[in-house]
Amino acid sequence: MLNALEVFTTVAVGVMVGVEFSVAFVINPILNGLPGDNGLRGRVHGARMLGAVMPFWYIGSLVLAAVWSVAGWDEGGAGLVVAGAGLLIVSVVMSILLLVPINNRVKTWTADGLPEDWKQQMGRWDRFHYVRVAVLIAAFTLLVAALV
Repeated sequence: MLNALEVFTTVAVGVMVGVEFSVAFVINPILNGLPGDNGLRGRVHGARMLGAVMPFWYIGSLVLAAVWSVAGWDEGGAGLVVAGAGLLIVSVVMSILLLVPINNRVKTWTADGLPEDWKQQMGRWDRFHYVRVAVLIAAFTLLVAALV
């Protein structure tokens, strides 16, 4: 049973890392390259769509890692799992304090009602997101290392 939990947790976190990496280094650069505010429309849609899914994915991944930490306490690699879960906590806190407030504003934007500093807000979100992706990659790496 523990093996299934380990694999399921690692896959869930790994796919989440892939999605967030793709947003940072593929999707947003594509959207940013579109002329005018065309990329912003994609970002607004993404803020709505991913904003609805990601909280469950982040919290679910954290819960899975916490359960793995407890269930595998006497197993090898437990310290790596605890450290990985700690980094997932950091990613959740970063999301709530730094990224979600910007995302909540972005979801309400329309082409007719953009704030003057919308590009600066997008840049701020991107910078915070790069750091969050690095934290997620580190958490994933620790969980994978715990498996071996």
